[in-house]
Amino acid sequence: MTSVIYEKDQDNIVHLILDKPNAGANLMDAEFTASFVAAVKKLREDNWSGVLFRSAKTTFFAGGSLDDLHATTKENAQLLFDMVTQLKLAMRELETSGKPVVACINGAALGGGWELALACHYRVALSNGVTLGLPEVTLGLLPGGGGVVRMSRLLGLQGALPYLTEGKQFKPAQGQKLGLIDEVVDTEESLISVAINWIKANPKVQQPYDVKGYKVPGGTPTTPSLAKMLPIAPAMMRVQTKGTMPAPESILSVMVESLQVDIDAAMRIETRYFVELVCSQVAKNMIGTLWFQLNEIKAGASRPKDIEKSKIKKVGVLGAGMMGAGIAYSSALKGIDVVLKDISLESAEKGKAYSQTILDKKVKKKRLKAEKRDAILNSIKATANAEDLKGCDLIIEAVFEDRGLKAKVTQEAEAQIESSAVFASNTSTLPITGLAEASSRPENFVGLHFFSPVDKMPLVEIISGEQTSNETLAKAYDFVLQIGKTPIVVNDSRGFFTSRVFGTFANEGIAMLGEGIPAAAIENAAFLAGYPVGPLAVTDEVSLTLVEKIRNQTIKDLQEEGKPYPVHPSDSVVDRMLEAGRSGKLSGAGFYSYPENDSTKGRKKHLWDGLSEKFENKDSAYTVEEIKDRLLYIQAIETVRCVDEQVLTSVRDANIGSIMGIGYPIWTGGILQFINQTGLPEFIKRAEVLTEQCGERFTVPERLRAMARDGLTFKD
Repeated sequence: MTSVIYEKDQDNIVHLILDKPNAGANLMDAEFTASFVAAVKKLREDNWSGVLFRSAKTTFFAGGSLDDLHATTKENAQLLFDMVTQLKLAMRELETSGKPVVACINGAALGGGWELALACHYRVALSNGVTLGLPEVTLGLLPGGGGVVRMSRLLGLQGALPYLTEGKQFKPAQGQKLGLIDEVVDTEESLISVAINWIKANPKVQQPYDVKGYKVPGGTPTTPSLAKMLPIAPAMMRVQTKGTMPAPESILSVMVESLQVDIDAAMRIETRYFVELVCSQVAKNMIGTLWFQLNEIKAGASRPKDIEKSKIKKVGVLGAGMMGAGIAYSSALKGIDVVLKDISLESAEKGKAYSQTILDKKVKKKRLKAEKRDAILNSIKATANAEDLKGCDLIIEAVFEDRGLKAKVTQEAEAQIESSAVFASNTSTLPITGLAEASSRPENFVGLHFFSPVDKMPLVEIISGEQTSNETLAKAYDFVLQIGKTPIVVNDSRGFFTSRVFGTFANEGIAMLGEGIPAAAIENAAFLAGYPVGPLAVTDEVSLTLVEKIRNQTIKDLQEEGKPYPVHPSDSVVDRMLEAGRSGKLSGAGFYSYPENDSTKGRKKHLWDGLSEKFENKDSAYTVEEIKDRLLYIQAIETVRCVDEQVLTSVRDANIGSIMGIGYPIWTGGILQFINQTGLPEFIKRAEVLTEQCGERFTVPERLRAMARDGLTFKD
């Protein structure tokens, strides 16, 4: 069996057809490497006038085999190094043969697929359905098949940077502007004919960078303009990565080093860095979670089995505020008819205008045709009339976090919809089982917790109440996938999983401020740990007023249940901030000051000057590592509690939810993987120290101790 089929046509042109047996896509693995090397050897012994690469799959080439990379360790790293070296030598032999080699790109060419295309002299691509690029950095890797070396030489250091260190992908038209795609055609037949004609017209060719005297765009690292910039480049990269993501820094190193040596030496440099990253814990974490676990979720791993897949045709959204407007936009964008209802037509139209604003920007940037924009907007009906909800097969309420109001809109909507329709609440904290009491059909009631801003956040947390049926859960899961988002499934509890665990992060940061630790130290330590935003800044975004409301509601609910409220050291800090009239970003004053909203001129958003006077204790002892650990561990411990209470029943849902929903550092691979990589005994040991220093909230559940004793880890 072979992944590369060797055929020669009447024009003496060899067609190397990429067709991995028993697979839906072509992959760069050991079998492909052997097939490719064998094909190049055959070319060496054959008489030919040109080579044409094409794919028998719907995509051109999907990239490297992540199964193989994930299994590679330091102990067997030499095998990977040798395989990659062998593959790159074969690629290099082809591109230095002097004869024309063309890539006919009929579908996605990502990672290793784009690297293969780059090794060709001419690249022809279909105009539609093709995505190009090197996304390896998003999985903690760098392009190891010559991608860094060739992109750096073709685009220059600065030009190639976003495509390598950010994994920026592009379409053929943009690729043509960059000089990376030579021709764009509309049909697969044209791909072949254009390639053959070019081969016939260009019997002798060289890669641009193999031509004597070739100058890299923008110059090499010794060019004065670049030489001035390069000393600060690592520091700028460190600001972006916070030192937690080795891949972008390694890519930058390869780019700089490879432009100072000949291309063959550059290839060896790239391979060394590549193998080192493959063996790193960060890459293992990211591949395991952001590839394997994410794909399992998208394939329906947490969806109830044996229930026919469904498709929502019409959705009603109750409440046209930011959340409701975002849900309406995300639904309409995927071709679903939307009824956007609010208490007045004016408010509903204002919510619809949110979609208009986003779509207008896309049209202006030529990312969307005006006709498509108009069609999307026409699918959103703004209304104040409940009767317009008739025909909806899904209702999503996104009104204020008030039980009475939610009960009212639930009953109002249910009076209009069919008995088979699903009713979902977008609540972020209120238990679904309690909200379902207002419903006449609680089996059709489910939680759909979106994240703000809805149009940008990829996650939706699905909450199953005590009476939620499997059919309802399956319909909710299908809807989330239908609108292009990632679903996780959790069981009911106060705050569910994401809000509950996110709250511990914010509260811990606020508690540290109350202990006298400088606000800047807290925020900076969060950044250094890999969080996208600090606990004080994110609390400002949420608003301290909302934090107080949630606390008061929790106290009330616990009293009704006959349970005491566990006072948190952050509570008094929130109270003191509100007493000072600082409720958050919306009011222009919280832990941060927002100069655009006050009389301060010439300053950006900054920590409130009054924090040091109000809270800071110069005798407070702390280290950056301790602050980082407190933030990472408090969320991890609360997650274990969620597992212990069966709120979470899937490791993949915990990991994906923590990264995509609440900003847990991506380098960890997710919140339970953080515990796995730390090692359960070591995690417990550190948690015990934090318990002694900070309080009982750091006490680990007995479940974790039992797992440690049994030598277990978190896995599905």
